[in-house]
Amino acid sequence: MPITVTAPRGVLTAEGEREILPRLTDALIEASGLKGNTFFTSVVGGTVHVLEPEHIYGGGVNRPLVMVELKLPDIGLPSLESRTAFIAAATDIVDALTVPAHDRRDTWVNILNALDGGWGLGGQTYTGDALVAAVTAAAQ
Repeated sequence: MPITVTAPRGVLTAEGEREILPRLTDALIEASGLKGNTFFTSVVGGTVHVLEPEHIYGGGVNRPLVMVELKLPDIGLPSLESRTAFIAAATDIVDALTVPAHDRRDTWVNILNALDGGWGLGGQTYTGDALVAAVTAAAQ
């Protein structure tokens, strides 16, 4: 489950650059209700992209946005409540890891879903059923 964070240089603190992915990973696991599931935890990863401030735009103008993009199979965060929980937690995490001048309204969170069978790890295609089976097996 890739998480991509894109931020302008100087908006995330030094701690923020190091801690944002681990904290977002925990937030996703919590919102998914899969805390302690070794399979699920092992398939959450991500990247942090720190760009020059002049390369980030919102509304067609240069703006200090921090964007969090989460890509999941279509069974991930299946309810409005679980998606809402992740978006709120991700925004709080960004708030905690950015400079004081960062405006909460400049944190954008986007959740994208891959179609059934449009998800793969290590060359293996996973359907929703196969992912549920792997998560279930790891819980036992």
